[in-house]
Amino acid sequence: MATIVSTLQSDSETFSENRNRMLGFVDQLRRYEQRTEEISNRRLKTFRARNQLTPKERLDALIDPGMPFLQLHSMANFCVEESDRELSVPGASVIVGIGFVSGVRCMVWVDDSGIAAGAATDCTLNVTTSLLKICLRQNLPLVHLVESAGANLLKYKVELWSEFGSVFRDLARLSAKGLPTMVVLHGGSTAGGAYMPGMSDYVIGVKENGMAALGGAALVKAATGEDADDRELGGTEMHASVSGVVEYLVENDAHGLLKAREVMQCIDWNKRLTPFARQPYSEPRYAAEELAGAIPTDPRTPYDVREILARVVDDSSIEEFKSRYGVSTVCGHATITGVACGFIGNNGPIDTNGATKAAQFIQLCDQSDLPIIFFNNTSGYMVGTQYEHAGMIKHGSKMIQAVANARVPKLSLYVGASYGAGNYGMCGWAYEPDFLFAWPNARTGVMAGQSAATTMTEVAKAGAARKGKPIPESQLEAQAQTIKQHFDAQEDAFYTSGRVLDHGIIDPRDTRKVLAFCLETIIEGRHRSLQSNSFGVARM
Repeated sequence: MATIVSTLQSDSETFSENRNRMLGFVDQLRRYEQRTEEISNRRLKTFRARNQLTPKERLDALIDPGMPFLQLHSMANFCVEESDRELSVPGASVIVGIGFVSGVRCMVWVDDSGIAAGAATDCTLNVTTSLLKICLRQNLPLVHLVESAGANLLKYKVELWSEFGSVFRDLARLSAKGLPTMVVLHGGSTAGGAYMPGMSDYVIGVKENGMAALGGAALVKAATGEDADDRELGGTEMHASVSGVVEYLVENDAHGLLKAREVMQCIDWNKRLTPFARQPYSEPRYAAEELAGAIPTDPRTPYDVREILARVVDDSSIEEFKSRYGVSTVCGHATITGVACGFIGNNGPIDTNGATKAAQFIQLCDQSDLPIIFFNNTSGYMVGTQYEHAGMIKHGSKMIQAVANARVPKLSLYVGASYGAGNYGMCGWAYEPDFLFAWPNARTGVMAGQSAATTMTEVAKAGAARKGKPIPESQLEAQAQTIKQHFDAQEDAFYTSGRVLDHGIIDPRDTRKVLAFCLETIIEGRHRSLQSNSFGVARM
């Protein structure tokens, strides 16, 4: 392999400007995430009055101290229900991620009942669907810390009710596949939410606070006229001794989380994990800290993707594939913490040769069973007479076909622009990569706002010329500005992550750690044997 020689000058004015802009984006990310925790903690007195831990405290008590936790979808629902960025609360009332419980790599799902009592939104459903897909694909057990008001009936949509059935379907599939599912019932879980414990393999119920019922007291009164008491209807004490929904009755939140750790230890989940070997490796020769200033935050400014690779891959060394052919598309082999993988990166638009090279390389990785990492920074496939004559459509289609049909794990990073069909060829969200993260400066959409504005200006001029009625320049400028603002508002990473079009936004300096964690999760899942059945575990 050849060692990448960085040309980055960390003492230059350009580096300093890039770094300041990037860190500004990172500060935005942390500020938005902190807002969620602060608002959740406003209910601290309520939690303490019930002798409860906060949702964040529950998470911290569940996972192994000192072990990594990869949070997912922290920006979900951002600017969806509230368009003002300074008022919108991200997170979709859940905290989700991959961490370790008694040494077992698990998906952890925490209802953030400090925000709107944990009520589900459309984005909550999208996050839940995403995390269950990851569990099924990566063979991860699921631990769900439940306390939720369920769907907000004041914002009821028939689509949310209908599509939420897929959550229970996937819980059944997890169990049938042989993947343990566990619930700690910290608080209320009514109506459809009652099926969260009902569909799980192990249920731990907290005394006095935990409650699950198909209909709470208000619904029972409305439906049947019966005056019922919530504890009598669905309290954990009843479920532990009468209905059989609860397997383990515990004293309080802390006891419940300790019990979850004990149950995970008892099932000896890691006994079916086959050890996997890594290649010996060295850390990158260039510091991860430099990724904050290594690239421009303006997607119109070109840069060399090798500067990113030099700070991510082992020993800053790559084996580049067809380096003199389709040069704006960079393909090659590398290792990350000793795990061999292929990579594809962009140094601008994808031309015919770049698409052909990438399509061949994807197929070779598939043949060799190598994970592929896509570093997105492209305005798309090249357009123009020259490229149409050269077969850009068919060559771009070959690359998209290769991505769509590759059987190996795929990880995508939006590190700059990712526009148009170039996003498809570079394994965008629609192509279901195993993991997809965005840098906070990233931009993605059908095209850049300026391109859309210019395109529609030309269309308007052509239409006016055909009719013989020229359009005033001021009208064209106003139209262009409106279109640009409309596109620009929807392409930044915070907007798209808010709509659950990635698995989260990360600090660029954490790229190697995140990729290494994801690769380990994928490989561990592939090295695990499961004891499946045809039905899933039913509570008797």
